[in-house]
Amino acid sequence: VLRELSGVILTRGPRLCNFVEWRGLKVVYKRYASLYFCMCIDPDGNELEILEIIHHYVEVLDRYFGSAYYILDEILISGELQESSKRTVVRSVAAQ
Repeated sequence: VLRELSGVILTRGPRLCNFVEWRGLKVVYKRYASLYFCMCIDPDGNELEILEIIHHYVEVLDRYFGSAYYILDEILISGELQESSKRTVVRSVAAQ
């Protein structure tokens, strides 16, 4: 899965949109420096919302890099946005 999906995403041009259909799903991705952040969503999912979630996650990672997996758990539950406030996420992670 990773190899196939990596090939699909890495061969796309930088001017193309940040989502692609793959195996009946949508893959939403965003590149930050040399890192790619990807999420698979249902075909009827909101791509722009997922791009915002990815951006939100990266901004919080910037602040607390050492606790990256705690941060994702605070932002998402079962693939759904749980907390949109960066301040609340940062407070929750700092408490752990």
